[in-house]
Amino acid sequence: MSTTPIFAPTKEKDVTRAIVRAFWHQFDECVESDVIIVGAGPSGLIAAKELAEQGFKVVVIEKNNYMGGGFWVGGYFMNKFTLRAPAQEMLDALGIPYENASKGLYVADAPHACCKLVTSAYEAGAKFFNLTMLEDIVLRNDRIEGTVINWSPITHLPRETSMLDPVPLESRVVIDGSGHDAVVVKKLAQRHLIEMPGEGALWIEKSEDAIVEHTKEVYPGLVVTGMAVGPVFGIPRMGPTFGAMFLSGKRAAEVTSKILRDQSG
Repeated sequence: MSTTPIFAPTKEKDVTRAIVRAFWHQFDECVESDVIIVGAGPSGLIAAKELAEQGFKVVVIEKNNYMGGGFWVGGYFMNKFTLRAPAQEMLDALGIPYENASKGLYVADAPHACCKLVTSAYEAGAKFFNLTMLEDIVLRNDRIEGTVINWSPITHLPRETSMLDPVPLESRVVIDGSGHDAVVVKKLAQRHLIEMPGEGALWIEKSEDAIVEHTKEVYPGLVVTGMAVGPVFGIPRMGPTFGAMFLSGKRAAEVTSKILRDQSG
């Protein structure tokens, strides 16, 4: 018994060519950009969305095979997250539903919110490379002007088989949104170019205000956002509440936008 095919005819070679050509076309376009954001957690995603909406060329690199960082799974693998007022206003703008847990405290579904954030950043024009890790920085004349990247899966290979050279990407500004590890700042600290006292113990109320307040350019060409701010300024951890991640990402975009516009005269 014959049936009418549902799908368009194609060859396996065509599928492979479509993937390879599209990926390398995007990669070639992203070798030079306005902003590279290291880390696709909530603060990095907000910054990517805000900057791309302003017309800047934004590239996001993420070491994992998924976007969202700890935001994706919520607290203790219970896929809910909390945030404190006034951060719920950003959920309203993104169309993310939430419930009131207590006065000034709200709770929402982490996967739903994460998907909304990723989608909004993509739709604004940001480009993403996951399974891509920061290996080093491009540093010229005492200013960060890009990142050096590699495939993150190589960290699971024996050293003898993973000694491949990374590649550089150039940008006018780099945003460290890599969370508690602050991997970009760490490259400067290893070269004794910046102090990095480390993150304090958990204290939600103090941490959230301090994270937003200290979201700034910490070295020429380098802006820190989200929990990457913590170890740079010795700020306490904040735990599974994400309002400061949203507001820090927004502030990082504002700071970065000003840097870029000042560069352009």
